[in-house]
Amino acid sequence: QVQLVESGGGLVQDGGSLRLSCAASEQTGSTSTSYVMGWFRQAPGKTREFVAAIRSTGESALYGDSVKGRFAISTISRDNTKNTVYLQMNSLRPEDTAVYYCAAKPYYRGSVYYSGSYDNWGQGTQVTVSS
Repeated sequence: QVQLVESGGGLVQDGGSLRLSCAASEQTGSTSTSYVMGWFRQAPGKTREFVAAIRSTGESALYGDSVKGRFAISTISRDNTKNTVYLQMNSLRPEDTAVYYCAAKPYYRGSVYYSGSYDNWGQGTQVTVSS
């Protein structure tokens, strides 16, 4: 079980930048190399959308088509049970407005792109981009 706490959301103008953070801590044992950390977002009336994902070791970053070239995911490990995942969001657009969720799954479970593969979720943080 991985506990996830997001921060960094807010209101920004069209073309601006924000950085989201997700502090992950393993409740039992070690996070080490066993997890994929993902970001998803959900706008009102829409399904949850894959944004980006990365291995807890910092390898294999993947992005959704709508954010490629604008967003960057990274991770820093502080010890064997804690790491922080960042989502740097540049050139933000009004259509990026959504609640952003951090999620974690064992690396071997299901598709990285599918929200149902993830069994650990943060509380979500609102990102609003004004035009």
